[in-house]
This record gives sequence, structure tokens and C-alpha cells, in this order.
Amino acid sequence: MPLLKTLIFTVIVPGTFGVYLPQWLRGRSALHLDALGLVGIALAAAGACIYLRCAWDFATFGRGTPAPIDPPKRLVVRGLYRFVRNPMYVGVLSVVLGQAALFHSPALLEYAAILFAGFHLFVVGYEEPALRSQFGESHARYCAAVRRWLPRTTPWAG
Repeated sequence: MPLLKTLIFTVIVPGTFGVYLPQWLRGRSALHLDALGLVGIALAAAGACIYLRCAWDFATFGRGTPAPIDPPKRLVVRGLYRFVRNPMYVGVLSVVLGQAALFHSPALLEYAAILFAGFHLFVVGYEEPALRSQFGESHARYCAAVRRWLPRTTPWAG
């Protein structure tokens, strides 16, 4: 059941912020398959893979979803979470930045900056306090060892 709920959440929330809104914002911009466009394809593909791997970990290991109304029952500190605390957000931002490069869209670059600010405010204002409350000392140790946005060069062993 967590996998199905995660799939539904993914289509609605990351789908909206990472695909539907960027598509609307760029309008009829032309696809550019130059060097920057190819980097954009790679970045968007990597971002999608990052998000999907993390969603899988939430559903299978954490036994929950990325949705705040149905969070994981266990603190997920495996996979990409050993390198950075918020890889799902990094994945969605990578998808948006990849589209900005692929379509040479300044509007999508601006949107990515606004999206990052929104992600940061949500993480600091709601998500981290909720995780601290739910997981206590284990979350505090994790936060002390793994940065919020910039990945570690080596995985956290926890």
C-alpha cells in the first residue's frame, strides 16, 4: 500500500512542481539539443532517478510516503539519504534545472530559485521540527552528520 500511495503522491505533488508547472511556464519554448540541452537531459534524468530511488526507500524501508499526512514510520537514512538530508527535493530541482537548460528558459531558472526557497522554508519550518519530534535523538545525530542541501563526499555510516 505505501508504494501505491507514493505513486499517487508523486504524480500529484512532484509532478505538479517538477513537470506540469514548468511546462506551463516555458510555454511553447523550443527544445534545444545543443550541448546545454544535452546537459539538461542528463540533469533532468538524474533528478528523476534520484526522486524515484528516494520514494522507493520511503515506501519499502520507511513504510510510509513522502506526503506529510502519511510520513515514513522509520527514519530513512539509507541510500541517497546517507549523502544529503533532502535528496527528493534535490531531485525535483534537478528536473526543473534540466528543463531550464533543455529549453534555454530563463523563466524556469527563476522558477527553480523560487522553488528552492519554498523547499527550504518548508524543510526548516515544518519538516525538520516534525522529524525531530517523531525520531528524537536519532534524527539529531543524523542532522549533525549529514548536511541539508550539499551532499557529503562519503556516505554517512550512521
